[in-house]
Amino acid sequence: MARGDGRGRIFVVEPTGPFEDDPNLTNKKFPGNPTRSYRSRAPLRIVGELATWRGHSPEQIEAMKDGLVALNRGGAAIIDD
Repeated sequence: MARGDGRGRIFVVEPTGPFEDDPNLTNKKFPGNPTRSYRSRAPLRIVGELATWRGHSPEQIEAMKDGLVALNRGGAAIIDD
């Protein structure tokens, strides 16, 4: 989730350097990485944008944001760097 009030966008990217499975998801929430979530310290090249993806409802987004605020207040270190 990115900050801001603009519409959500999903980009198709390709790595320009090494990448790995995102440890916040792979083998924790979704074993085997079915979400195809990765991370890289190298830049990513945008090769397209998904225009037909139907995003979450405003209520779902607000609930996710509220959950992040609550975790932050509680001092939870939820992002693996």
